[in-house]
Amino acid sequence: MRPQADPMAPVTDSPPQTLAENRGARFSWSAAARLIRLHSQTGTWLLLLPTLWSLVLAARGVPALGLIVTFSAGSFLMRSAGVVLNDLADRSVDREVARTRTRPLASGELSFYHACGLAALLLGAALALVLTLNQLTLLLSPIAMVLAGLYPFAKRVVHVPQAILGIAFGWGTIMAWAASRGTIESPAWLLFGATICWAVGYDTIYALQDREDDRRIGVKSSALFFDRWTWLAVAAAFGGMLTFLVLAGLETGIGWIYYAALAIAAVLFAKQTVELAGSVSAARAFTLFHRHVWIGSGILAGMLAGFLWQ
Repeated sequence: MRPQADPMAPVTDSPPQTLAENRGARFSWSAAARLIRLHSQTGTWLLLLPTLWSLVLAARGVPALGLIVTFSAGSFLMRSAGVVLNDLADRSVDREVARTRTRPLASGELSFYHACGLAALLLGAALALVLTLNQLTLLLSPIAMVLAGLYPFAKRVVHVPQAILGIAFGWGTIMAWAASRGTIESPAWLLFGATICWAVGYDTIYALQDREDDRRIGVKSSALFFDRWTWLAVAAAFGGMLTFLVLAGLETGIGWIYYAALAIAAVLFAKQTVELAGSVSAARAFTLFHRHVWIGSGILAGMLAGFLWQ
């Protein structure tokens, strides 16, 4: 996922900075904030929401406040570290894309070493949070670190790198379930599958913004791989997500309000896929992508209500 560049940032035609040229760049907190996308937390919400689904289903209702706080902070830290790692891997590619060429690493505003230091700081803080959880969650945490580092390189070799993003985001559901119950049960794996499908769907929509640039540069994405059948692939991904969520609900004995929330989500998904069957501008693709925060929040509300008012 390539978060939207700051629309107010100037776009210039000056030659791109090389690693050697930006070694002397001074560290800037403002640039660091833009590097971690502090101004846009859509990615954090899309990572956090499946984790909250897992906590709610594992608790059969309202989860412990401490776990909510820990996984909320952890989602922010891991998403922030993830976009830093993504920009480190893509700094040369980002210089070739109009939407991303003003990012702090691509433009040379921050150096490679600044970004590495910031990523280490964020990952270290995330590890400190995991140390407050049970042993099983601690044992699962290195996989989250590996997945965070793997995704930025997936687009070089995998035609649907969005699936790798989904696995990385979905691992939070496994860790949350383990932290809540001290074990991993089948509903956790169903949520994991739902998160993978959801990420493939919404990040394919996101990738429509860069389809032409990605084709020119040679970067792989599901929007290119599925081409004119993108709308059908997105529909299948959303259908898979809803199927996994229904099965998870049946296994946990949740009430009817949850299924009503899923029905509303299904209608919204259908409207998006119908629109994708036509011509969608980059700006419209970003709007459709952003709406998934609200869809995921609606599913979370349905989960809570499904247990509280059975």
